Amino acid sequence: MKPVLIIRTGRAPDPIRARYGDFPHWFRLGAQLSPGRVRVVDVAAGEELPPPGDVAGALITGSAAMVTERAAWSERTAGWIRDAMDIELPMFGVCYGHQLMAHALGGRVDYLPGGREIGTMLIEVAEQAKDDPMAAALPASFRAHTTHEQSVLELPKGAAVLAGSARDPHHLLRYGKNAVSVQFHPEFNADVMRAYIQRKRADMHREGFDPHHTFRQVAPTPIARRLMRYFSRHHGMAAQR
Repeated sequence: MKPVLIIRTGRAPDPIRARYGDFPHWFRLGAQLSPGRVRVVDVAAGEELPPPGDVAGALITGSAAMVTERAAWSERTAGWIRDAMDIELPMFGVCYGHQLMAHALGGRVDYLPGGREIGTMLIEVAEQAKDDPMAAALPASFRAHTTHEQSVLELPKGAAVLAGSARDPHHLLRYGKNAVSVQFHPEFNADVMRAYIQRKRADMHREGFDPHHTFRQVAPTPIARRLMRYFSRHHGMAAQR
């Protein structure tokens, strides 16, 4: 059976990684994949991706990097995403992975107007999501953990908006039959979200946000956390858990 690819585009900050683990671990658990089912490729460290046809699907992580930097490794990964779309490979991108998918397919990524979005946010589901195979089962709104400075500002041609927040209308996008991405973090639990807020509190103060209020508003996100598991099961990735 072909492996499921976790495309690692970055690492969690050292203190968070030491306490809670890192992106590949969170993604594997979120998608309910057995360790033997997963292949991790660290593209930010220069590791080479296998041909899209050699894997059963791909999960693309977040990163502290910015898509607008157009780093060589990032642009190579964007090319790989385009090749994967040609064969309709199942792909699920998160945060940086979300932005990179949109960029790769012709959308525009840049800084979110009004500054960073961080904390547990209310995500509103779009009307057109009722016809989507993944989003149709979502409630009208749900909570999700967020931390990002950049966002998808203009959609690729043919992309569908399935959900958004008050500040970012493009939190959940579909690009094709097997390819979706989310700006929020379904792989985060509440403890990880709080750790990110603690880490960013000086930046938040400087930008006019109240980190103490944001910290207090952190709450469980069971609906968001189910999305990666649903995607994995729907596309047969979790068959051998």
